Amino acid sequence: MTNSTDRRVTANLTLSLDGRYHGPGGADDFSAFAPYVTTEVARNHLTRIWPDATTALLGRVNAEGFLGYWPSVATDENADPRDHGYAKWLVDAEKVVFSTTLAEAPWEHTRVVNAPAVDVVADLRTTGDGDILVNSCPSVIKPLLAADLLDRLYLMIFPEILGGGQRLFDDGLPSSKWKLAHQETGDLGEIAMAYDRVR
Repeated sequence: MTNSTDRRVTANLTLSLDGRYHGPGGADDFSAFAPYVTTEVARNHLTRIWPDATTALLGRVNAEGFLGYWPSVATDENADPRDHGYAKWLVDAEKVVFSTTLAEAPWEHTRVVNAPAVDVVADLRTTGDGDILVNSCPSVIKPLLAADLLDRLYLMIFPEILGGGQRLFDDGLPSSKWKLAHQETGDLGEIAMAYDRVR
């Protein structure tokens, strides 16, 4: 049996009221999310996900999307301080990008892996310190949920039923119990929550 450190594995994702992480138009359909992701509650939520994390896990698609946005925020002294803090952390943190197509790392402090998320996380837990944050990447979060490897879920729920699109919580997941560690509700009805796995 592999020895494990005390590193927590955390995950962050924004969902609709019916549990979807994109709309019925496909993987790029985020139009319904737009009003909620820059609210005070969303920005406060952002400040909670990263301070304890030293490693960010990303899929190729969100890594490339983040690369096109966050580095400029990290150098923008006029950015919202919460966005600026997160951006600087993301640029400087160790990043692991899951991809079967990338030949080289798209970012500094980044390595590309073509391996199952469960195996990569198990390996990361045996070395280093700090949380391992799966950052808005359902393709990585889902197998970790299925293997019961997540210790904390950071969820932003916005009050719209999309009626289509992929869901985070698929049928067939192992049963698990979670404890509410934080909750904040915004003026638009959005709710930021942190749940800790009860083991």
